[in-house]
This record gives sequence, C-alpha cells and structure tokens, in this order.
Amino acid sequence: MTHRPLFKTLALAAAIGSLTLAAQAQARDLRLAPGVPPAHPAYTPLYTEFMAQIAEETEGRLGGQIMGTEVANIGNMRNAIRSGLVEVGLFLPAYFPADLPEINLVGDMALLGTNSYAMGAAMTEYIATCEACQEELKRLGIIYTSSHASDTYQLLSTQPVRTVEDLAGLRLRVGGPQYSRWAEAMSATPASIPVGEQFEALSQGVIDGTVASMGDIISFRLEDAVDYLTMLDLGTFHSTISHAVALPVWQSLSPEEREAIVRASTEASALGSERWAYEMTDEALALADEHGIEILEPSDDLVAASRAFGEQDLDYAARQAEERYGVEDARAKLDRFIALVDKWNGMVEEVGEDPVAVAEAVNREVWDRVDFTTYGI
Repeated sequence: MTHRPLFKTLALAAAIGSLTLAAQAQARDLRLAPGVPPAHPAYTPLYTEFMAQIAEETEGRLGGQIMGTEVANIGNMRNAIRSGLVEVGLFLPAYFPADLPEINLVGDMALLGTNSYAMGAAMTEYIATCEACQEELKRLGIIYTSSHASDTYQLLSTQPVRTVEDLAGLRLRVGGPQYSRWAEAMSATPASIPVGEQFEALSQGVIDGTVASMGDIISFRLEDAVDYLTMLDLGTFHSTISHAVALPVWQSLSPEEREAIVRASTEASALGSERWAYEMTDEALALADEHGIEILEPSDDLVAASRAFGEQDLDYAARQAEERYGVEDARAKLDRFIALVDKWNGMVEEVGEDPVAVAEAVNREVWDRVDFTTYGI
C-alpha cells in the first residue's frame, strides 16, 4: 500500500478547501419579489419552488432571497425591477396596458380559459415566440421566462347573484379589461381596485363583489368580507410573467444559467397553477362552508349571457387594440392564441394534469428551440 506524504495530504486538503470557498464565494443570491403575501400561490410555491429549483439547476451557483410586499408589491413591480431593487419579480402585464398592448391583447382574453395548466402554457409559447411582445419587454428592460394561470374566476359578493338581473347596479372589483367589459355588459359597474385592497373595499361597502379566484378567500382573508360565492366560471387570470428578470441581471448570466432560470420558472409556474387551481379550490370551499358563505349556482340565462359576451368580445378587443394602441393584425394574433389554447388543452389532456409533466412538455415545445446565447439580449 502506498502512503501519501503528510505534507501532500495537507496540501490536497487545503486545495480542496480553497476550491470550496471559491465556489461559495461565486454563489449568487438573486433578489426575488413575488409581490404578494406568503399565503398566495404566487408566493408559495411560485417563488419558494423557483428559489429551490434555480439552486438545483445551477448546482448552487445561483440562489435567491425573497423580499416581502413592504419592499415591492404588484403595483410598483415595474419600477422596482427597473431601479434594480428587484432582480426577479412577478410582473402582471394587465397592470400596465399602455406599455404592453401586444401581450395584453391575449392576456386580457380571460374567458378563453378553462384549464390553468393549458392557459399558462399557451401564454408561455405565445410570448416566447412573439417578436412584438419581446420588443415591448425589451423596452422595459425585462426578460420573459414563463406564465402561470389562476383557477377559473368566480363571483364573490355581499349580495346573492344568480341571474343577469341580480347583477344590475352592483359595483364589482375587476382585475382586467375583459372583466370590466363583462361587468358592463351585465349592467354592473366595474371598479379597478388592486387585488390586495379588495377585503377593505368589500368590508367598507365600497364594492358589492369581486370577480376573483376562489383562492382569494384564503390568500386575502375574504371569508369575513363576502357572504355569497356564485359558481359562474369566468375564465382564468393569465396575464402573468411569473419571474420577470431584469435585463442587466440577464446579461450578467451565462447561457447555461439563463436556461436554468427559464426551466426553473417553467416548473414553478406549473406548480403554482396546480396550487391555485386544484389545492386551493378545495381549501377555499371548505373555508367558505366553515364561515357560512352560501354557494350559489348561476341561472342558465346568466351562463348563456356570459358565453355570448365572450364570443362577441373577441372582435371588439381586436378593434380596440388596433385603434387605441396601434396593434397590427390583432384579430389574426388572437386567432393564433386561440389555436395555442386549443393545442395546450389537448396537450394537458394527453400528458395529464401533472405539473412536472406539463413543465416538461413546455420545455420540449418551447424552450428546447430557444438559443439562450441570444434570447432576450
């Protein structure tokens, strides 16, 4: 048996220790901002899992530190990212219609959504392959990674709503232009109130209801602010950029690290959709029952009126995008998005409603075809 001299063993141990310290010194924690409370699915698991995934994908070279809403919230996320305060943040294009008309053209099509996995995947493929969308983001200094989607929105209210007539005159908090147009078509009055302020607005009687996720009962403690939940499927909220990366940060990363971030984002988005659309729905219904919130079924007339509005609104949305924001060939772009929604509804049915399988399909269909030496640069 050959014995290594002690001085060589010590030298080898010192060298290994130096390499370990060097690797630790090179580890980089990104400042992450979900912009919502920890109970919200856009925090847990969308950001908690993303933080774990980027560390795993990069073998510890990248990590993250999650900042609270006192540092950055949904409303000021654009400025927080542009100033460098936030390096990766949850960005909602619906909050910035004038800056992102190309993305919001499809992001506003809430009533197309019937499956959260499919809508998140359709948005991801659309934006990743939409040159005009990428140009919008480049002007804001933001890199797109992936999208997630909510469960199907319902109507949470302080007054019972079963029919179209019940909606007349109600003041409803809405989270996007299509919901605003829907409310007006139902003779209600839309109110653009930030999602984090809906509890106070409901409690004070400023609004009579909110078009929102059932999960908001948990995320924003609405169980003491509403009395009724009308099970009227109003599509998904999918105007999301799950992990918007600041351009200077993106430029500082290697192509391998960029790809790792995108893949981590894609899986976290699928997990976020699972939490929002499946787990939280069951929990919200249980909480509603515990607090005496009455579950109402909409009348056939109300369901039919909502569907008719959704079909007619496509042409209106296209015209408005062209006339107000100068979007070219808006109806053709909507048709492409509709085709992607159909594609991903089929893909989800094929792979099953499993977040990991959905993420793998998105990687295969979208990100495997992207050159990360040039993407976003």
